[in-house]
Parts: sequence; C-alpha cells; structure tokens
Amino acid sequence: MDKFEKTNAQFEAAVGECRELFSKKLHDYGASWRILRPSSLTDQLFIKAKRIRQLEITGLSLVGEGIRPEFIGLINYGIVGLIQLERGFADTVDITPDEAMALYDQHAHEALELMKRKNHDYDEAWRGMRVSSYTDLILTKIERVKEMEDLAGKTLVSEGIDANYMDIINYAVFGLIKLTE
Repeated sequence: MDKFEKTNAQFEAAVGECRELFSKKLHDYGASWRILRPSSLTDQLFIKAKRIRQLEITGLSLVGEGIRPEFIGLINYGIVGLIQLERGFADTVDITPDEAMALYDQHAHEALELMKRKNHDYDEAWRGMRVSSYTDLILTKIERVKEMEDLAGKTLVSEGIDANYMDIINYAVFGLIKLTE
C-alpha cells in the first residue's frame, strides 16, 4: 500500500466513524438540523473549533469530552453545511433519514475526492503538520465563511462557502487521523 492509499483508507475509516454517529443521531433526532440557517450552522462550527483550540491550549476539559468528538462534530456539521447550501434551510424537517444519509454519503464522497486530488498535489504535506495547525486553519475557514455570509455572497475572488466547508471537513479528518496515530 503506497502512502496515498494509506491516507485514503484512513480517511474512509475516519469518515465511517463519523457516519455511524451521524446515523445514530439521525435516528434519535431526525434531520432536525434542516432548520439551521447558514449563520447558525457557521456558529455551530465555530463553537466546535473554539472548543478544540481551548482544549489544545489549556488541556483542561470540565465536561469530560476531548478533542476527538469535536473533530467528529466538525466533520458532520461540515457535511450538514454542504447539504444546507445545496437544499437551503427549511422551517420543518423535510427529508427522511434515508434521504439524509444519501446526501451525507454524496457529500462525504465529494470531500474524499477533493482530499485525494489535493493530497496528491501537496504530497501528503498534512502529515508534517501539527493538529493545532488544523484547528487554526479550520477557525480561519470559519471566519472566511462568516465574512462571505455577511457579504451575502457578493465576493470578488472567494472560492465560495462550499469550498471552505470541504476544507473544514478535510482538516478535521486529518485531525482525527493524527489523533489515532
């Protein structure tokens, strides 16, 4: 197995773990996230990333959960963000769990394919990075999304909110992989 195949397998395993939790929460809560407006979803991503940064800085968790669950949350909310961008938000839950899982799988696959292309071009540079750098890059991407939302999409050179969500997902997956190695 070459280095790229190893990364692909690790990526798929990490997203598989996230998918399993997403599916269980979907069972318990339904697709309640469908009511989240873009700014609320961005704020949820912000909360998760800020918590990771705080845990990295202080090493102290008063609620007993570590960094790993927050990276999982970033991945799942990032995928929810892509779904919301595609479908818009709703006033009520308007999709079935099966539809939600199909959308999840579609966007997770897109994130994997993007990671494969970038990982090839950057030659596994992520492996030489610190987990704290992923956190800071995720926070940067979230700030960019906030700015784009405040500009109501009237950007000049931005890749777009979807590209930033994809990067958030991929950096969070790299964080999960690094935390297990």
